[in-house]
Amino acid sequence: MKKRLQSLGVTIPSSLINEVASQSSRIIPSDFSLFVEELANRFGASLDAVILYGSCLRSRNPAGGIVDLYAIVDDYHHAYASAGLRRLNAWLPPNVFYMEIKHDGNTLRTKYAVISMAEFERGIFNWFHSYLWARFAQPVRIIFARDESHREHMNYLLAAAVVRFLGEGIATLGSCETDAETIWTKSLSLAYAAELRPEKENRARQLTHLNLGDFTRLTTSVVPSMSGMLDLMPHGYYRCRVSSWEQRRALRRWRLRRWQGRVLSVLRLSKAVFTFKNCLDYAAWKIQRHTGVNIPVTPDLQRHPILQGSRLLWHLLRRGVLR
Repeated sequence: MKKRLQSLGVTIPSSLINEVASQSSRIIPSDFSLFVEELANRFGASLDAVILYGSCLRSRNPAGGIVDLYAIVDDYHHAYASAGLRRLNAWLPPNVFYMEIKHDGNTLRTKYAVISMAEFERGIFNWFHSYLWARFAQPVRIIFARDESHREHMNYLLAAAVVRFLGEGIATLGSCETDAETIWTKSLSLAYAAELRPEKENRARQLTHLNLGDFTRLTTSVVPSMSGMLDLMPHGYYRCRVSSWEQRRALRRWRLRRWQGRVLSVLRLSKAVFTFKNCLDYAAWKIQRHTGVNIPVTPDLQRHPILQGSRLLWHLLRRGVLR
C-alpha cells in the first residue's frame, strides 16, 4: 500500500494527514458496526473500507434517519456476482443501494454507495467534478478498514480531498484576507451548486458553523501544500494570494462543474432506479425533509420512473426546489 501512495505522485502535508486521521478515527456509537457486518457479508473479502458521513454522523444516531455510507471495494469483479451491476458501477460510479437492518425493535436504514479503490483514487485526484473530493473533504469516520495499511491509505486520500477542495475554493476568492469560516462556506456553497440538491441556500453556512473547529484545524494544516496561494497570518486569519486572472479561471471551472453536475445527477438518478430499492420514496422523503415540498409518488411515476421522473425534475428546477 505504501508503494501505491508513492505512485500517486502527490505530496500531502503530514500535519494534514495526522489531523484527518484524528478526525476519522473518533469514537462513534457501536450500533454503526451493524452496517459494517452486513456489508462484510455482502462483499466478503473484496471490502477494503467503509466510510460513514452525513447527517447521522453528525447526530450520532443511526436510528434517526438514513445512514450515509461508502463501501470501498478492491475490484467490481470480486464485489458483484452480477455482470450488470459490474458494468453499471464501472460506467458511472458509484452504484447506490438501500439496506434495512432490524435491531432491538428498531429498523436501521442506510443508503450505501459502492466504488472501487482505484476509482476512488481517480475521483479524488483526476475527476474534474467535485462529486467525490468535495464530499470527502468534510468530516467522516472510517468505521472499517481491511488492515492498518488500508486505513493509512484512506486517510491519505481523505487528506488529498481536503487539499483539492480547498485549493479549488480558495482560488475563487482572489487576493484578500479571510478566515476559515469564509473559506469553507464559500467552498461548500460552490460544491452544493455543482449538484442537484434540495438543501436550502444557507446550508453551507450551517455546516461550516457546526464543524468550524475541525475546519479551522484542517485549513491550518493544509497551508504548507498551498505555497504562493495561502499564507497563515496572526489571530487565525489567512492571506489569499490569487491573481484576478486565476480567480476568473477558477470561477469558470465551477460554472462548468455546475452544468456537468446537472447531467451527472440526472444520469445517477436514472441509474439508481436499477440499484436503489424504493429510490423514488427516498427522493421524495429527502426533498420534503429539506424543503417542505411534498412530492407524491404516483402509480404513473412508479411505472415510468425515468420518463416521468425527468418531467418532475424539470418542474422542480423551474420552481427552484432543486438548485
